[in-house]
Amino acid sequence: MLATPEEIAGWPSGSDTFVESFAKGLAVIGAFGDGAGALTISDVSKLTGLPRAGVRRLLLSLVALSLAEDHDGRFSLTPRVLRLGYAYLASLSLREIAQPLIETMARECDEIVAVSVLDGDELTYVSRAEPTSVLRRSLTVGSRLPAFCTSMGRVLLAGLSDEKAEALLKQASRPAYTRETITDLRKLMHEIGKIRQQGWAFVSQELELGACGIAAPIRDWRGRTVAALNISTNLGRHSEKLFVRQFKQRLIGLADRIATILPRD
Repeated sequence: MLATPEEIAGWPSGSDTFVESFAKGLAVIGAFGDGAGALTISDVSKLTGLPRAGVRRLLLSLVALSLAEDHDGRFSLTPRVLRLGYAYLASLSLREIAQPLIETMARECDEIVAVSVLDGDELTYVSRAEPTSVLRRSLTVGSRLPAFCTSMGRVLLAGLSDEKAEALLKQASRPAYTRETITDLRKLMHEIGKIRQQGWAFVSQELELGACGIAAPIRDWRGRTVAALNISTNLGRHSEKLFVRQFKQRLIGLADRIATILPRD
């Protein structure tokens, strides 16, 4: 979802600095996220809080632009809508710089390597590489994960001030995905402080049993954390201690290398 119905209701009215109809169109597109599949006009209206008549016009406009399809009153997005997201991804010099480097690391380490950025209380993958010889999860560029229980997410939160990190965590949904998931705000802030001090994060089995990852910050020339670099594995392949000992320094080194290549704004 681009925004909740409550957030959409709080948007400003149309003016010379805010095109209300354009914003509502984006909200309708966003309603198809999170594996929603095909949706009716009523479905989209409920998900966005927008009136059915307005939703109908917006959906038919998307159909006219070949961004959506109408199958007997059930609407779905077309692959053409990917152009909207790719316009953002293609503009990131970070992605262009990181992709060949993480592909090399993924191939040499035989593990998944990824780069993500913070978007609210979630992280978004902007670059990802994995070996082809092993069956892997279906996370791709553009996939989103909760920040509070992932190594990349915690590194990105550690790049914020305590006040900003705590504010994001307070507003975030923090379900216990596994018995290992840390959901308590005080404990999370303690973890974030430790990560900020040591310069890397290790999170094990908090989002998914059997999965763990190490992450390091990618910083710009001002020292601001602009992204996180991660390597992840299944604990059936490595013990936690061996995984950290084998890959931590290499990951930090690659994060620093990417940082030195990033252009100055």
